[in-house]
Amino acid sequence: MWELLLLMLERIGIIVTVAFLMTRMRYFRSVIHQQDVTDKQRLPVMIMFGLFGILGTYTGLVVNTDSLGLSSWAMDLEEDEAIANSRVIGIVIAGLIGGWKIGLGAGVIAGIHRFSLGGFTAVSCSISGIIAGILAGLIHKRLQRSRRHVPPLVALLVGGLAETLQMGLILLISKPFDQALQLVEEIGLPMIVANGIGTAIFVLVINSVFQEEEKMGATQAQKSLRLAEMTIAHLRQGLSTKTAAATCEILLKEVEASAVAITDREVILAHIGVASDHHRSNQVIQTEGTQHVLHEGELLIADKDAINCHNQGCPLDRAVIAPLKRKTETVGTLKFYFEDKKDISSVTIEFIKGLSSLLSQQLEIADAERYYQLMKEAEIKALQAQVSPHFLFNALNTIVSLVRIDPDKARKLLISLSRYFRKNLESSTNPMTKLSREFEHVNAYLSIEKERFVEKLQVSYDVEDEQLMDYRIPTMTLQPLVENALKHGMKGSTRKNIIVISVLQKGKGVLVTIKDNGKGIGNERLSELLHKPVSSETGTGIGLYNVNRRLEMMFGKDSKLNIQSKEGKGTSVEFYLPQEVKGDRNDAQ
Repeated sequence: MWELLLLMLERIGIIVTVAFLMTRMRYFRSVIHQQDVTDKQRLPVMIMFGLFGILGTYTGLVVNTDSLGLSSWAMDLEEDEAIANSRVIGIVIAGLIGGWKIGLGAGVIAGIHRFSLGGFTAVSCSISGIIAGILAGLIHKRLQRSRRHVPPLVALLVGGLAETLQMGLILLISKPFDQALQLVEEIGLPMIVANGIGTAIFVLVINSVFQEEEKMGATQAQKSLRLAEMTIAHLRQGLSTKTAAATCEILLKEVEASAVAITDREVILAHIGVASDHHRSNQVIQTEGTQHVLHEGELLIADKDAINCHNQGCPLDRAVIAPLKRKTETVGTLKFYFEDKKDISSVTIEFIKGLSSLLSQQLEIADAERYYQLMKEAEIKALQAQVSPHFLFNALNTIVSLVRIDPDKARKLLISLSRYFRKNLESSTNPMTKLSREFEHVNAYLSIEKERFVEKLQVSYDVEDEQLMDYRIPTMTLQPLVENALKHGMKGSTRKNIIVISVLQKGKGVLVTIKDNGKGIGNERLSELLHKPVSSETGTGIGLYNVNRRLEMMFGKDSKLNIQSKEGKGTSVEFYLPQEVKGDRNDAQ
């Protein structure tokens, strides 16, 4: 028994060597990395593991059931002979990796072969191989729920259990029973131990492949993310000669390539590294491989002919060309040049694929940011444009009423109105202005409105420090707030209307407040303001909403309007200007 165990363990060395060689095969590695084997892969995998089981049979030891003598290499069996073998290892591994269908297929192939050899245990060993494959497949299904890799201990137990079942079938099927019992007593324990250990070692070899690939993948992913972080500052500005050159400089330092290039759809934007003396920026694309990638949108490994360089002394022999995309559109290419095809490994190709995907995402982000800024500017201009008509009708009605009774005053008001609209025109090109300029705008507005209120309107200013008037503010911010106080807060009032505009230091910024002593705002209406335009009998309600929207878009939510109001006592509207919007005191006026 112990002699057989030692001989079996020696044969396990052959199995482990074959297992190691199998893990070097790209096809085998791709299969074991999958959670489920596809229908297309199923038959080749069954055959591969079935052949592995057949190898385990041939490397077994022939046992004579009468004398229990041993002989090496089982090629043909007599009626009184059996085989102590490691066939079950290939079958169990097939089931553990590929599931019960793969295990069953491998078991059938190895089982039919075993049956063809004949011998005392031909039937029982053939059936046990099929059962072992199904058993391992069921274990695979349970492992899928909790983990990806097969634990070596599980492999050890399943391999041993499969051999135990085989011993049981030999006792049940092989006749005479006494001869079967004598055989099992001799070969049972050695085969259970050896095949359990062999299955566990095979799994350890496979798991080492997983760990090797995962470690390499993690390293490449970390490298890709680092490169993406280093290049994002450039590519977020879009694809240009300048940004492409900066990106290529970074990539060449980090990737073991002879040269790196980036193109758009028509020209080479940048080429850094070997052959940069004749591969120059702004040259029209001549590489056939690049044209193919731009057209097909798929990575290509180009040989010297596909590079199509007209310079006879060009040392660049190979190139990996990857597409740069915005969504589904290919807008350029990323090219890594090599002087020898041996420098291009599968790891290098996968790394370039991932890198091109990350850079493509950065280009999409750059587009998204640019579209957002354009949309933001367009919305701000639209909001500014909506403010002007809000005031025009009242102003014209006031002037028309004065034309007959006081032409001089009407003339002065027309001059104030022209100044007012001149400032409005400036706001269409300059979305920001100083507080001092905004006060001038309010004064031009109030010079017209005071005619409507005659002596009933008093406006005062409380400016803590003149330097605060240099803080910048969105144009057309104060005037709609003052207009709102006059139009809604003081409508129908019989007492003197007072508006106070204050500018006070708050932290590192400025707090601007417009306060009136009007009739105030009801709680129900107050809850609706700022969230949407709230119409009334005297207006569309767009003034407050627009001002608040522009402040939030330019400075963030900390600068939004804060409205406090009590019915019968007045309203206070305030907002905050942060320090970073402070302007130069020498700005042109």
